[in-house]
Amino acid sequence: MNHPREPQLRIHPDPEELAATVASEVLDLAARCIRAHGVFRIALAGGRTPRALYEHLAQIGPGHGDWSHWEIFYGDERCVPQDDLDSNHRMAREAWLDRVPIAPEHIHPMVTDPNDPAGDARRYGAHLSELPRREGMPVFDLVLLGLGPDGHTASLFPGTDILAVTDRPVAAVYVPEKDNWRISLTRPALEQADALWFLVTGSDKADTVARVLHPAGAEDAALPAALLAPARPPVWHLDRDAARSLIADGGD
Repeated sequence: MNHPREPQLRIHPDPEELAATVASEVLDLAARCIRAHGVFRIALAGGRTPRALYEHLAQIGPGHGDWSHWEIFYGDERCVPQDDLDSNHRMAREAWLDRVPIAPEHIHPMVTDPNDPAGDARRYGAHLSELPRREGMPVFDLVLLGLGPDGHTASLFPGTDILAVTDRPVAAVYVPEKDNWRISLTRPALEQADALWFLVTGSDKADTVARVLHPAGAEDAALPAALLAPARPPVWHLDRDAARSLIADGGD
């Protein structure tokens, strides 16, 4: 069974410290990528923890390099208008992108037609064909991911058809418990990232983190986040609350 290989665990005192530390590490990675190949390609996550990271990037980023070499993509998105309160793109713009000089053509939102999930997924997949490729998939310098209490990551939810998609980098998925359509990078696209960082905070995620990192049986191993088999070991950035079950088991 596939599960994250040799993950690196980074445990932070609290969500604020996590966001500040990861922001600095994102900027450092961006600088290295820009020196190496002239561009930094990052796929963003939605949610509370990434928002705090984006706010830190807006605050500390201006003195750390040239935003003109950044290309901003998304790991998943709800099929809503770009100005909708539930839009990951709107959140990223408000917290970060509108506050720094990143040219609009360097920002690549997933959803252009909320009423056509399959069409938007095809269009985004075609757009990603411009990226470097490995194993037939686009390669991002960094993909940011969260984790839900149910084990979902990006918009890979338990029991959804997208978990079986292996022939394309982007797919539309209907999530019954949320009663909405979403667009998401697929498992193979996530797995080919040069860097895959999970950002997880809160005690409500603690048991799920432990189940994903140390599956105790078939049910745990079938959690979407546990199904990922990254080409490179992922990094798990956890606050102490999210790491609680690992700490109790001596996992730190």
